[in-house]
Amino acid sequence: MSRSNIPASTLKTAGRFPPGLAAAVHTVTLTTFFAASSAPTPLYRLYQASWAFSPMLLTTIFSAYALALLVSLLSAGSLSDYIGRRPVISMALLLELLAMGIFFCAAGPAWLIAARVVQGVATGLAAAAVGAALLDLHHERGALINSIAPMVGMALGALGASVLLRFAPAPLRLVYALLLLSFLAETGLTWCTPETAAGRAGALASLRPNIVIPPQARAALLAVTPINVAIWMLGGFYLSLMPSLIAKVTQSSSVWLGGLAVAALTLSGAAAIMAARGRPAFTSLLAGAMMLALGVLAILLGANSGLASILLAGSVLAGMGFGAGFLGALRTVMTLAEPAERAGLMAAFYIECYLANSLPAIAAGYLVRRAGLLATANIYGAIIIVLSLLAIALALANRRRMRVNRLSSCAAK
Repeated sequence: MSRSNIPASTLKTAGRFPPGLAAAVHTVTLTTFFAASSAPTPLYRLYQASWAFSPMLLTTIFSAYALALLVSLLSAGSLSDYIGRRPVISMALLLELLAMGIFFCAAGPAWLIAARVVQGVATGLAAAAVGAALLDLHHERGALINSIAPMVGMALGALGASVLLRFAPAPLRLVYALLLLSFLAETGLTWCTPETAAGRAGALASLRPNIVIPPQARAALLAVTPINVAIWMLGGFYLSLMPSLIAKVTQSSSVWLGGLAVAALTLSGAAAIMAARGRPAFTSLLAGAMMLALGVLAILLGANSGLASILLAGSVLAGMGFGAGFLGALRTVMTLAEPAERAGLMAAFYIECYLANSLPAIAAGYLVRRAGLLATANIYGAIIIVLSLLAIALALANRRRMRVNRLSSCAAK
């Protein structure tokens, strides 16, 4: 791995690990944070059975994490630029250890909400600081790791929790004990990595959210909003209600299906990002919207026919749409911002992502009590399909408008 991104003096004095090993530590840390975020998903059915709470409370528990993560990103997303990467990563790890402890001792739904809030704050800090450290070490590889590690982590967390649920004793505690040990080890390893941020004054001022959409990016952000909302709506449903839906429609007590569905969505999303990273933003966006619409249609067909195989196949296709669509939306918007405008625009982009991830899931939990789980899934899926089709229409219209503008410019010359 190249050292060109970091001053040589920093590498020599601020950590025992060379850049390659430091990047590996940060990659594992980031992956573990997102594994912990999805680990409760296969366990929600057990929590519901034990404490008899409603689907709406379940989605509230999930959404508490997403909203806390959003607040953390907006208020402390740039904190590591001021006080250093390692202190902020360590702060995130300590908060995550606290969250794992609350999960381990949980005695009711209120404990789960508290754990998810603390976990959301910790993951927001980690995503910003660890992500920045990876970019410091190597810009291109760091960007790729930042795109893929969250999805791989969520797949590992859902599958790992499913394995423990099937084969290990006390799964509602063991998964958090193992994660707690992992985070303890990563806390020590973090201080063996080089500090890659010099630090500067203004840490307190940096905690004030700075949300600014540059004028030249407003139309593009509006154009990608349908696909962005659609993919994050899907993610919210999968991480909250999908295991319950699969169990209901397939009449299966298997602990694997919920974890497999999440893994199918996230791993195929990571694969799509890998495949689309060299493609133009328009191609990624269009392909992502098409695959998302087809994938969700297959998911609904599988759910209504009670066939887990079709549902899982739809999850793979929708996951590819998730990855390609997100990459296309991000590239479409961020390339229009000047360097000094990127942080504010990214904040606005993340607000859209995490509100779409949490608020529709809460609404779905409310609707389940009145219409049932399958009917709610059908309504929810139909909205995602409509948004995907709208995204295709907007992308094609935007492409046509750009061509007309280019032709007009050429004719004027």
